[in-house]
Amino acid sequence: MAKAPEQEHPQKAFGWAAHDVSGTLSPFHFSRRENGADDVTVKIQYCGVCHSDLHSAKNEWGFTNYPIVPGHEIVGTVTKVGSNVSKFKVGEPVGVGVIVDSCRSCEICQQDLENYCPETVFTYNSFSKDKSITYGGYSDFIVVDQRFVLRFPEGLPLDAGAPLLCAGITVYSPMKYYGMTEPGKHLGVAGLGGLGHMAVKLGKAFGLKVTVISSSPHKEAEAIQKLGADSFLVTSDSSTMKAAFGTMDYIIDTISAVHPLAPLISLLRMNGKLVTVGLPEKPLELPIFSLVLGRKLVGGSDIGGIKETQEMLDFCAKHKIAADIELIRMEEINTAMERLVKSDVKYRFVIDVGNSL
Repeated sequence: MAKAPEQEHPQKAFGWAAHDVSGTLSPFHFSRRENGADDVTVKIQYCGVCHSDLHSAKNEWGFTNYPIVPGHEIVGTVTKVGSNVSKFKVGEPVGVGVIVDSCRSCEICQQDLENYCPETVFTYNSFSKDKSITYGGYSDFIVVDQRFVLRFPEGLPLDAGAPLLCAGITVYSPMKYYGMTEPGKHLGVAGLGGLGHMAVKLGKAFGLKVTVISSSPHKEAEAIQKLGADSFLVTSDSSTMKAAFGTMDYIIDTISAVHPLAPLISLLRMNGKLVTVGLPEKPLELPIFSLVLGRKLVGGSDIGGIKETQEMLDFCAKHKIAADIELIRMEEINTAMERLVKSDVKYRFVIDVGNSL
């Protein structure tokens, strides 16, 4: 007979969980493992709210294990380290992102790409090697193997830095892998939400010309005046879209809703690259003719490995890049989720866990 969540492990923990497809979160008692020789225990101070938290809480992808405690943009303070841990010390600020384990031995892990490992263990809604379900950062503390803990650089704000652990690395990784870092090149950013606004900031830090592509005209002033984008395209404005035909070297598509790819592909130059990082719940239609006739590429990308995520955090600290956030208390999470559905946030909710639980 399976043990109840609060009896699986020795340490009592507390957070907020969804119990069914309504996605409504409520207080939840569960347990965490003891801190082992290679573990770091983190008292959670802040946790970003990712759109995937919403998808998962509502089982929109079809593989949610209830009850589910979301949250994989975790920043907190080390409270305990194991006997084999030398990289982290009690009292230091650290981060925990989307993954907390992998097989560590396959070819993919050996390339520091643990996020693509077939045995990746996600921070929540996944199964640990002891077969217990993982619970995320909408909670008071977490115990993580040192390999999957990130050093939080000095000067990077803990609250506004939390979304970098998913939103930041999700756009940083494809920019590095697909060569979207050459100063002077033209980057299009499709969608101006949690991911999109980070893509704008990182693009400008790499020295790119950045154009935001959006269906929302009211976002233009914000994109240009606050985030530093060079220009703004409204997808419903056929004349400006036509004028921009074939002008972009790269496009990062951050849109999580079902949308047409043809208009985006038309904006690319010959040899242009469209990289999708949003996760719509239904398949998108891919127009092959426009790819073949322009020798264009459509690719995808998932977060990044631990080494690259640390590189991204250090890059953001150096360039003073953090997310634009709205800080909420834990008890406001259901209202925040309702607003997230409507894209009513600029640009990332972050839960003030330390002052809420």
